[in-house]
Amino acid sequence: MRLASLLALLSFAIAAAPTFASDRPAKARDPNQIVCENQEVLGSRLATRRVCMTRAQWAEHERDDRATVNRSQTQLCVASGGQCSRGQ
Repeated sequence: MRLASLLALLSFAIAAAPTFASDRPAKARDPNQIVCENQEVLGSRLATRRVCMTRAQWAEHERDDRATVNRSQTQLCVASGGQCSRGQ
């Protein structure tokens, strides 16, 4: 159940990540410019929250999300012992 909750949270984080970096042509952008977006609240169909961060913070957030997903996809958990070890 814990793994399922983690995967659900990760999929939400990835879906809620801003898409401005990949959808627009690459040009010089101010990393200190504040960008806001509305994100859906997990567990609600209607509630949203407004999240504002700088472009540099959004980029760091996206890198962290990708690293978390990569770790969870490459980690092998043994159900009988309850311990996780690195997969190959």
